[in-house]
Amino acid sequence: MTKLLIDKTSGEDIKFTIGKDDVEKVAIGDKKVIISGPCSVEDIDTMRSICKRLKEIGVHILRGGAFKPRTSPYDFQGLGEEGVKILHEVSRENKMPFVTEVMDARHIELIEPYADMLQIGSRNMYNYTLLKEVGKLDIPIILKRGMSATLSEWLLAAEYILKEGNEKVIMCERGIRTFENYTRNTLDLNSVAVIKNKYRLPVIVDPSHGTGLRELVSTMSLSAIATGCDGLIIESHTHPDNAVSDARQTISIETLKDLNDKIKLMETILGN
Repeated sequence: MTKLLIDKTSGEDIKFTIGKDDVEKVAIGDKKVIISGPCSVEDIDTMRSICKRLKEIGVHILRGGAFKPRTSPYDFQGLGEEGVKILHEVSRENKMPFVTEVMDARHIELIEPYADMLQIGSRNMYNYTLLKEVGKLDIPIILKRGMSATLSEWLLAAEYILKEGNEKVIMCERGIRTFENYTRNTLDLNSVAVIKNKYRLPVIVDPSHGTGLRELVSTMSLSAIATGCDGLIIESHTHPDNAVSDARQTISIETLKDLNDKIKLMETILGN
């Protein structure tokens, strides 16, 4: 079998920084990186308030969806280009990098000049045309695991990006679909341990989609940290019950602050 670019035997562990020249740079691989924000960009005033609070409690990177893939075509699909511009404006006010999802190769030219990092969502993990296109960019990529993807399929999706020349890839475990239906998905922390042990890529965990239940987000976040992940991506909001999308799994800024304090303590104890 062809030796994969992501194998540890192919080189050193991949580390890089996130952020363009007008924000504070964030290093991946040196400390636990916290990425947070609402599922969807709603309006500039809400995003401005959320971003300011996230900055105050020590969150490193802002997240928010401008283009939203929804199961129903009648659900809120995001603000599109306006949402990207809102993310850019509020992130620059707070000197924070931001990440947003790109769903279509035709959107790259619109989003890439604004964003500090692009996300490939679960539904697009198998979109090999899109993977090849983001592989030609010089911008970090979060690659979320497909909801029914095996570990091997997910890793090979990353290989598509690296093969095109872009090594700035962060794997994101966001839970997989199993026969269990109490939680939204089953968070597979086994995959985090495997990637840290055998592959060069950094890996983060999404406990929001992994559980779908806000009361489980903190517990699974700390479990992910103990497993050795490089960071977390968490849905948060100043008024989580009023979030336009994914309200049930969205935590408050106050809960996130408490969680961040515990993560820092765990880093001290674990020595990483």
